Amino acid sequence: MVWDALVGLLVGLALCWVFLVALLWWSRPSAMTASEVVRLLPDALGLIGRLARDRSLPKGIRLRLWVLIAYLAMPIDFVPDFIPVIGYADDAIVIAVVLRSVVKAAGADAVRDHWRGSDAGLTAVLSLTRATGSPR
Repeated sequence: MVWDALVGLLVGLALCWVFLVALLWWSRPSAMTASEVVRLLPDALGLIGRLARDRSLPKGIRLRLWVLIAYLAMPIDFVPDFIPVIGYADDAIVIAVVLRSVVKAAGADAVRDHWRGSDAGLTAVLSLTRATGSPR
């Protein structure tokens, strides 16, 4: 009985993960490859840190970003990081979801003001977050 519940839980988690990865892949800019998306990670992490420290943003937005930073720093994830490829995919999904909520609440200009990466990277982030407008 316990094994059936455990297997059911694992299958359910796997299906949720596949759905979220498919959603993230579907929402990416059409010209971007998976390797280009992975190269955005350092710039996106810097963006998250800068946005979290920006006192001009509402406290709720900054709190969301600090919770995201804490989640990324925790050794416990939805999918453990030691599992190749998919271990880090859940982190990318969580980052995308939080950035979407931040852009929806604070606007794309906040992202543009704090972005330090390339214009192509900014375009990708704005596209992933479904923000409107062009980079700088």
